[in-house]
Amino acid sequence: MIRFFDILFSLFGLLILSPLFVIVAIWIVIDNPGPVFYRQQRVSKHNKDFGLLKFRSMRVGADKMSLITIGERDPRITRAGYYIRKYKIDELPQLWNVLVGDMSLVGPRPEVRRYVDVYTDEQKRVLNVRPGITDYASIEYMDENRLLAQTEDPDKTYIEEIIPAKIALNMRYIEHQTLGEYFKIIALTFAKLIR
Repeated sequence: MIRFFDILFSLFGLLILSPLFVIVAIWIVIDNPGPVFYRQQRVSKHNKDFGLLKFRSMRVGADKMSLITIGERDPRITRAGYYIRKYKIDELPQLWNVLVGDMSLVGPRPEVRRYVDVYTDEQKRVLNVRPGITDYASIEYMDENRLLAQTEDPDKTYIEEIIPAKIALNMRYIEHQTLGEYFKIIALTFAKLIR
């Protein structure tokens, strides 16, 4: 039943948001010439890689410097990118990932391989479910970039503190994957974005 709502909502979202997609695409290209979309390899259900789609918010090739974005004013982020990241517009193309079945609207955020490789056996339980656009961890850590900017070693902080905390939150949904929980997380996400 959750898959049915994933398809329904992602298809509806892509159709309704298509004018916004065109405006954002033009803005990205005018601000910083290059591709409109950015595809990053992430790890999905059963430890399989897939291409997660986002609007490009950084300068071309910026991901070769670091996989973590530090602070809201990371110098690699373009002017347009600052705003599309701030309001989570960069995540909207993932509705396509949901439609084709790579992701769900609700589930643990898919991680890059480098960080999945440091998961403990217990943490790897998040790979038993389809990853999602939002979940309790996404809501709690919506300002993750700002938190990392305040640390001396963002990579170490991410691995030792943030990943375990996020996975603990992921488990709340994984252990109670009901339609009620699905809609609750979607509602909480919208409420957080509006605030």
